[in-house]
Amino acid sequence: MQRKIITTGDGSKTIHIEEWNEQYHSVHGAINEANHVYLKHGLLFFLSQISKNREVSILEIGFGTGLNAFLTLIEAEKRQQKINYTGVEAYPVKQEEIEILNYPELISTKYKEEFYTIHDSTWEEQVKISKNFSIIKEQKLFEHIADNSKYDIVYFDAFGARVQPELWTETIFRIMYKAMKSNAVLVTYSAKGSVKRALKSVGFEIERLEGPPNKRHMLRAVKR
Repeated sequence: MQRKIITTGDGSKTIHIEEWNEQYHSVHGAINEANHVYLKHGLLFFLSQISKNREVSILEIGFGTGLNAFLTLIEAEKRQQKINYTGVEAYPVKQEEIEILNYPELISTKYKEEFYTIHDSTWEEQVKISKNFSIIKEQKLFEHIADNSKYDIVYFDAFGARVQPELWTETIFRIMYKAMKSNAVLVTYSAKGSVKRALKSVGFEIERLEGPPNKRHMLRAVKR
């Protein structure tokens, strides 16, 4: 597939897949979307519900450019919050594409080295990136995830249902539900009715929240 780097509405870059007319992040702002959906309504919401100093485990569905992981690392250091991060990606982004992305320059040059260490770290091996942030990147299809009651938060950032509807089904969300602990939180940029119904059908409690810039809504699902 033809891929090119494009600049989004907040000045941050993302990868555009021409055949699908689909991007790894919102064209209205990659960083804005990640901060709003995954940090504000995922990580920060969850941390507000638990006692301090408890280690948190995060699963990202669609590791992609590493933007969500990078923002999470920075937040972990800022709050002195221990985070164990798992990023699942079937088709890793190429090194030459990573080098063009401008996230450290726009977000924090202080953690530029950590951004590249995240990408340079060996797949299938847990690596300590900073004092409070460890990551393991797993190269596999989402349907091959077999974890049980392991994660506190899921960043569900797969390509949209328009181009990959098979990733937004009851089958996939049942795998997510099984992988999550009680009271764990799943957040996603999607607010499609079919996604909402699939999440609800496997047992999640659903909230429809205000979306990131230029998007009306997003979803947060909680496993009770």
